[in-house]
Amino acid sequence: MCEEIKLLKDLGCPEWVIEHSKGVSRKAVQIASNFDDVDIELVRVGGLLHDIGRSKTNSIEHAVIGAKIVSDLGYSQEIVNIVERHIGTGLTEEDAKELGLPIKDYTPQTLEEKIVSHADNLFNGADEVDVDFTINKWKRKLGENHPSIEKIKEIHEELVGRFE
Repeated sequence: MCEEIKLLKDLGCPEWVIEHSKGVSRKAVQIASNFDDVDIELVRVGGLLHDIGRSKTNSIEHAVIGAKIVSDLGYSQEIVNIVERHIGTGLTEEDAKELGLPIKDYTPQTLEEKIVSHADNLFNGADEVDVDFTINKWKRKLGENHPSIEKIKEIHEELVGRFE
């Protein structure tokens, strides 16, 4: 068992979170393999740890809580950022304010952050789904014309679509 999976188990993450995280990590590494300038190990570890905050809560705050957990455990700032910025396609300061999170920009900045965030979007629990499933899910949750829908399409094209 790898160190990250052991950590998730030791912190009490539910089994569904661990299975989801394994899938996200695999998908993120698969997406990353299309690029020459990506830190594959960072993507692998970030994918495994992105939902570590779910050991404490399943609310939207899991990203902020997870970032604190990995920071306190001595993980690099790059891992902290992946965990903190993985939700949806990223949250703006305005989104954060509306959701009651500490006000800051949670939008993925680096290629590695974008890859893990998008790989997370391509999973429904432990099941891999296609981008159309994800778009339709967010349309139902957020409304047909929410800006996040277009962001999902753009990031998919940037990271996956051009390689298909």
